[in-house]
Amino acid sequence: MRAEPWATGAATRACPLTGVALSRIWNRPWLWSPESQREQAEDVIAWAYLIAAGLCEVGWPIGLKWTQEPGRTVIGAAMAVVSLAISGGLLFLAQRDISLGTSYAVWTGIGAAGTFLVGVWFFGDPSSFGRWLGAALIIAGVITLRLAH
Repeated sequence: MRAEPWATGAATRACPLTGVALSRIWNRPWLWSPESQREQAEDVIAWAYLIAAGLCEVGWPIGLKWTQEPGRTVIGAAMAVVSLAISGGLLFLAQRDISLGTSYAVWTGIGAAGTFLVGVWFFGDPSSFGRWLGAALIIAGVITLRLAH
């Protein structure tokens, strides 16, 4: 009977960093299976869709702000509609693999923090420690949701 390559002698050797028997680390074919790799790739793609959707979410408030300025009404309205459509479409794609609550919270969090930054940097919105702290907490929440997913 032929032994699997990851099982030969691994039970007697331990990982130098963790001290865990190598057989406990490498004897997990599900970890290296094509199905597992495909699921991991789909998860990465879903999160890329979600991040892109959050970034596009920043576009529609900017468009609405531009509609209030003389001479930019049409361009602002077009930007708002197009960015909202793209953002919604990407959110739809992300929700195929990411749960509703997580995806919506991350989407709105990226949009809110991004809109805050654009407002401060380009539109002269007020900037105070409390506002920056609030934006930082939103970003920390988004990161926490990703890590907990």
